[in-house]
Amino acid sequence: MSSIRRTRGALLRLALNRPATVLVGLALLLPAAATATGDYTWESWVTDGLGLILGATGAALVFTGLAGRRPDWVDPDEPVER
Repeated sequence: MSSIRRTRGALLRLALNRPATVLVGLALLLPAAATATGDYTWESWVTDGLGLILGATGAALVFTGLAGRRPDWVDPDEPVER
């Protein structure tokens, strides 16, 4: 159980560092895209599943790195600054 918490904490700390988030996201996304578009003899259902998981995680990290963090809660009574 503690290894899951450590992994989650590392992923959250990574998401706060925008340049590292984009780099790690691209590092996960590019091989997943290559295996999805290429026709390799060693592919199986396991590599297809791992490619989907790594590709989705990489896309989420790239999006987070480019868009930045948004607040979890916006107070409706607080005036909006523009």
